[in-house]
Amino acid sequence: MGYIIPVLREKFKTSKIIVLHIENFPLPDGCLQSEISALCSTETIEIQKFLETQILNISMENIHIIEWRPSLNFYKDTYVKLLSLVVDFIKRTDAGNRTTAAFGRRWIKNFFKNIKNIKQALLYRQTDLPVIVTGSGTSLEQAMPVIRNVQENHIIIAASSSVLALSAGGIKADIIIAADGGNWALRHIYAARRLLTTAFGVNLCAALPSQCADTPQLIINDGSFWQSIALHELALPSVIIQQRGTVTAASLELAMILSSGNIYLAGMDFSVNDIRTHTKPYAFDSLFFEHSNRFNPFYSELFFRSSLIKKGGSMDIYAAWFKEQLLMWPKRIYSIGEHKIFESSLPRKFTINKKEREFLKPVHAGKNPALGTDALLNAINDSTYTNTVVNELTQLLFPDKKEVTKQELETAVREVSYG
Repeated sequence: MGYIIPVLREKFKTSKIIVLHIENFPLPDGCLQSEISALCSTETIEIQKFLETQILNISMENIHIIEWRPSLNFYKDTYVKLLSLVVDFIKRTDAGNRTTAAFGRRWIKNFFKNIKNIKQALLYRQTDLPVIVTGSGTSLEQAMPVIRNVQENHIIIAASSSVLALSAGGIKADIIIAADGGNWALRHIYAARRLLTTAFGVNLCAALPSQCADTPQLIINDGSFWQSIALHELALPSVIIQQRGTVTAASLELAMILSSGNIYLAGMDFSVNDIRTHTKPYAFDSLFFEHSNRFNPFYSELFFRSSLIKKGGSMDIYAAWFKEQLLMWPKRIYSIGEHKIFESSLPRKFTINKKEREFLKPVHAGKNPALGTDALLNAINDSTYTNTVVNELTQLLFPDKKEVTKQELETAVREVSYG
């Protein structure tokens, strides 16, 4: 009933306290102070949105969950569900923070580089066509015949890592998603670029080769204030999709934005099939072939890689997020093939509609890219936006520093945007 809150407030004066209740009931006077954030809910979406607004850029070792265990005896499964949601959210956030610390500067550099190269951005309108979203798990091979037979009546959104396999199976993607900031992801993009037919769906922080400049791009904005300021100044349309740490999550959210129809997932295993981690052909296979020899056979390379992925634990985190999405949309999101994570839930037959290509419309991107940089620099010194912009950019450009001067931040922004 909140009696512990004043005690925690007194003992940990600089800590942030977040309260989650299963059932709504009056709290004793003084137990819930105005600066304490609280939510009473058992709804997954509501809880996730609340946590996203309350827990920002905090490492997992600085978060402590205090439970009132008698609640477990009373609420049983409802209590377990709430606790699981919180734990899974913290794990995802922590993984994202570690990635941000490692790649933040590169992301901003990629952002401005890609803005200079882009020639056509895409506007979208929602359609009711069914959508197939593909990842690069081994189960994609089982789904290929189904996808091939219905591809003319469905929008196909493909993670860039799955495009090579789709093409080998005679399947053409409508939108290819690129969201990875690492240079290794370029191997997928080069393969996708050669096979590209329609459009890229890109997070501008992703690593993209200059050859992509001629291809229309549906810009994915992660919702951060600094990205929104730059894109608004350049009059570039975008779709807001929060970063989830995996391109397949971005693909699913894009599918839900573009269409009100059914969504079918394929190749989203989030598990290792024996020593196989991905479908074939796969852009990284050439790397393993290049390094293999009689003392280090190809299959030994695959075994080592699969072992590292299992130990990393990130697949379990992403799988939990996808399970939540499936539970929230039981009559809209389905899976194709025998996934190790999801049970196959394909309806008896697909909905067939005439495929329309007009759900994407290209617009010219002709403004001077330097305007985006100038807009950010102005926002740093505008009291209305200073706190938000400075906090976001500091986390990306100076992840190891607690305090950064405006001059340091302005210099770093100029370096990554003009360098």
